[in-house]
Amino acid sequence: MHYDYLIAGTGLFGAVFAHEMNKRGKKVLLVEKKDHIAGNIYTENEMGINVHRFGAHIFHTSDKEVWDYVNQFAQFNHYINSPVAVYKDELYNMPFNMNTFSKMWNIKTPAQAKEIIAAQIAELNITEPKNLEEQALSLVGRDVYEKLVKGYTEKQWGRDCKDLPSFIIKRLPLRFTFDNNYFNDPYQGIPKGGYTQIVEKLLEGCTVLTGISYQDFCAENVKKPSGEQDSWDRLLYTGMIDEYFGYCYGELEYRSLRFETECLPEEDNYQGNAVVNYTEREIPYTRIIEHKHFEFGNQKGTVITREYPAAWQKGDEPYYPINDEKNGQLYARYAELAAKEQNVLFGGRLGQYKYYDMDKVIRAALDMVQSEL
Repeated sequence: MHYDYLIAGTGLFGAVFAHEMNKRGKKVLLVEKKDHIAGNIYTENEMGINVHRFGAHIFHTSDKEVWDYVNQFAQFNHYINSPVAVYKDELYNMPFNMNTFSKMWNIKTPAQAKEIIAAQIAELNITEPKNLEEQALSLVGRDVYEKLVKGYTEKQWGRDCKDLPSFIIKRLPLRFTFDNNYFNDPYQGIPKGGYTQIVEKLLEGCTVLTGISYQDFCAENVKKPSGEQDSWDRLLYTGMIDEYFGYCYGELEYRSLRFETECLPEEDNYQGNAVVNYTEREIPYTRIIEHKHFEFGNQKGTVITREYPAAWQKGDEPYYPINDEKNGQLYARYAELAAKEQNVLFGGRLGQYKYYDMDKVIRAALDMVQSEL
């Protein structure tokens, strides 16, 4: 078969691009190394609950066009992300807001909260932060940092805050209102029935092969008799850009994650919230997700997932690019190679070595479609 586009990866970027090109009469083939479509937004029904297999995915955007676009493929509920943080035997609302400060200091007014935070920052007298710890302390003071930032951040990165560069935390928003809405975006929610259905609809009319990487697909294709080989005009590669080039300049760095999912058929409500963060470094996981609360489920039983940050090694699932100076310089070298590739596009979190929220993935894919047209 001959295709207009071969797309490596069936995550959100590849699926949106495939849908738009197929809609315009292009013949599209997608190959996916996982044994299922949808990449890391894959959801799977278990005990009547849509389980986010690769961590919580909460859709939020300020882009009305993207919101209208994704609502073509699913009906979204009105879920608002309002995580709870656990520090020792204390519970705090997130993000840092008046509910947080009232619990932490037994106060009532924004003026009282501002006064306490300002006094702690002044006492530290940090004028030029040399590391992440000093940067965070200079933004929120000692109490918020020690209870809600330090341990969680050290688990995420696998290093002490004193050993992390200050630029990782440019700002830590402090809200002096009683508002637990984590995001400021006007459009927020979770698709009723999970995310996998969205990708299924996006890929209607396209040819999809799962359980095979782009590299293995090409290797097997070459072995076919010349008259039976598949061919394509252009490639969209959404995998790791360094892998595409055979790691010729070395490996870009990532942080990975490990998930432990547990079905609790006799427990109807494990923690009372979809997302509960654990901010002590001594507790190895960063958060527990209770999936039924994303869709306000009241069915019998529940499913929870503990999320463990992990060091990344080649072969592991790469979740978060480490966008420090060293990796930025290395990516720039790969980007130069990518620009010279004929009829090859690089997209998504791995292809562009950039952390994307879901709405930004859709926007970037739609923009690439327009560039192609």
